[in-house]
Amino acid sequence: MSGNREYKSDVFSMLMQDKERALQLYNTMNGSSYDNPEDVEIVIHDGGISLSVRNDASFIVDARLSIYEHQSTVCPNMPVRSLIYFSVILSDMLSDKKKGTKSGKNIYGRRLVKIPTPHFVVFYNGEEEQPEVQELKLSDAFEKPTDEPNLELKCKVYNINDGKNKAIMESCGWLNDYMTFVNKVREYHADGAFDDLAIDIEKAIDYCIDNDILKEFLKTYRSEVTKSMQLNYEFDRQLELERADAIEEG
Repeated sequence: MSGNREYKSDVFSMLMQDKERALQLYNTMNGSSYDNPEDVEIVIHDGGISLSVRNDASFIVDARLSIYEHQSTVCPNMPVRSLIYFSVILSDMLSDKKKGTKSGKNIYGRRLVKIPTPHFVVFYNGEEEQPEVQELKLSDAFEKPTDEPNLELKCKVYNINDGKNKAIMESCGWLNDYMTFVNKVREYHADGAFDDLAIDIEKAIDYCIDNDILKEFLKTYRSEVTKSMQLNYEFDRQLELERADAIEEG
């Protein structure tokens, strides 16, 4: 779960590096029943966007490429970001970088080059009120609107806060446990100073371990989880400051 990158993975992405968890969430989102974790190919890429916290997870099951992302802030630019992620992944696939070869696939040849079918999903758990499910489109960002865009990308956003999308949360136990952990961090840090954040995260980890919630994961990656959550809070706080400045200037 580590690498020579300039950013840290957030807790959601760390959890999704496990093939069993990725497969469980895939089955939940697609109504499928795959039962062999080895059917999952985790896709590792460099993101394509400068990030301090990595909050996406990509994997292939049965020639379908799922790009799942977690968001704790409202972001209407997810289709644009998803397009960049997909382009980076596709470039790697076609050049066979993962295999360490120079051959690649000939996209200039007469034979049609097949690519995995992409599926873009965002799991939102921010504190701003948002719909249970919404669909974002790349074409919404076009400066010149068109009824027939030559390029389109659709991204489904699922709200996974308490009381939202109950069927998904009941079907995917670890995702529900993840939200329990997130809510505990919020609960312990509700009235705390930023300097107390690490202590409050540690308290949330202790609570979850004591109650068998992501127990083995949190015991194994305790320090990484604490650092990741701190980075997330710093990132969200910076976004809020930037938005406040923008409103003032506006």
